[in-house]
Amino acid sequence: MTDPRPRVVFAYDFDGTLAPGHMQNHAFIPDELGMNRGDFWAECNALAKAQRGDEILAYMHLMLSKAREKGLELSRDSWRRRGAALNLFPGVEGWFERQNARAASLDLDLRHFIISSGNREIIEGSPIAKHFERIYASAFMFDAHDDAIGAALAINYTSKTQYLFRINKWTLEEWDNVAINRVQEKEHRPVPFDRIVFFGDGFTDVPTMRLVTDQGGYAVAVYEEGNPLSEAAAVDLRREGRARLAGPADYSEHSRLDRLTATLLAEISARAHTPALVRWPDDITQPELPL
Repeated sequence: MTDPRPRVVFAYDFDGTLAPGHMQNHAFIPDELGMNRGDFWAECNALAKAQRGDEILAYMHLMLSKAREKGLELSRDSWRRRGAALNLFPGVEGWFERQNARAASLDLDLRHFIISSGNREIIEGSPIAKHFERIYASAFMFDAHDDAIGAALAINYTSKTQYLFRINKWTLEEWDNVAINRVQEKEHRPVPFDRIVFFGDGFTDVPTMRLVTDQGGYAVAVYEEGNPLSEAAAVDLRREGRARLAGPADYSEHSRLDRLTATLLAEISARAHTPALVRWPDDITQPELPL
């Protein structure tokens, strides 16, 4: 029986990393709510401060309350339909299969994950949802009529790190707080951190990038070329030691980001396969040395 291929994970933030801006900005806020995008997010921040609450829970509450005021459909399928029209950065749709083929040629088992503060149901409706092992993102709770009634899961900048440990230990269920907290020696974990690459773009990715970097993995700062705010965020990630790698948000074949990941996969493969090539002599009794 052959040993399984070493498992490697590419984990991605979504907003600003795989798609420009907030996913809610693409159509939901301006077209369905009829609001200015800036006004919506300003109201969200003000609500979080007034309630001494979490900004992720605040934006989810506002999405639902304002959608109800407008009489919008709130079913799970309706949120997924909203995700079908998401704008993605160039080359994203062809990225995953190309990286999988590249990893397979290096005898690696590559899996893709989302770790995002954005909305899970919207991401599930996106054209790329089928490529992810899991989509870890803020999610709504649904009633018996399949209408969104509140928040089931809110993932903020610090709780993102929990999902890296879930991947590291391969205890993937969001609700399972027993397995994730069991002691598991680092050398026995299915996905060591040095086989994890995290792609992110800004403030909400800081703890995640710090953790990956400190644990020997790879943090890649992705930025929208020509966007001063996005470029400044990437520079901050480098200056503050959160990320040592970066590239423009172009996922096309032969792009800088594509060539970077080719190099990373080759490096991970070399390190992952090295132990299998090591052979020591059999443990035999040492001959006695002459007096």
